[in-house]
Amino acid sequence: MQQIHHYFPDLTADQERQFAALGPLYQEWNARINVISRKDIDNLYEHHILHSLAIAKLLSFKPGTRLLDVGTGGGFPGIPLAVLFPECSFTLIDSIGKKIRVAEAVREGVGLTNVRCIQERAEEEKGKYDFVISRAVMPLPDLVKLVRKNISKEPHNALPNGIIALKGGELGKEVFPYRRLAEVTPVSTYFSEEWFKEKHIVYLPL
Repeated sequence: MQQIHHYFPDLTADQERQFAALGPLYQEWNARINVISRKDIDNLYEHHILHSLAIAKLLSFKPGTRLLDVGTGGGFPGIPLAVLFPECSFTLIDSIGKKIRVAEAVREGVGLTNVRCIQERAEEEKGKYDFVISRAVMPLPDLVKLVRKNISKEPHNALPNGIIALKGGELGKEVFPYRRLAEVTPVSTYFSEEWFKEKHIVYLPL
């Protein structure tokens, strides 16, 4: 929680409570259904919650923004972002039912009214959204093929609608087809912790 306070000092009392609740909820549910590796659950706030919130440093979503989290797993990056942006709506999808069960349990436990959790594949989702968000789900060209149909043509934010993906490692090949459009920002631009050094945010307007 200290890192959340450090990088996001203006949280409301409600947001403080919700972020604090995420730790025990994920500990409890991860013991039943493994969505975070056992070794990594102790790093929940840095490696999962703060990492998800890097997207908020790239773009502060305006109220009413609609976001689709593809391959959310246990709720990342969607749930931390939904806490930070209570006036935006988040749809979290994953094809694996037990992962959606965890995301739904956490959503209920924290009391997030701006989140829907659905078990489905990305190709089945028909809704229109301002942004598709994801974290290390699939190569960018595959994601573009699946979600291009879901991007609304009406922009509401400082950046045009599109994909915002959290990625690790060498991205040259997968970003190459979009090199004139894609913007790659190191997460270390915003967060100083060593763990973020190889992590990036890829923004692609669609």
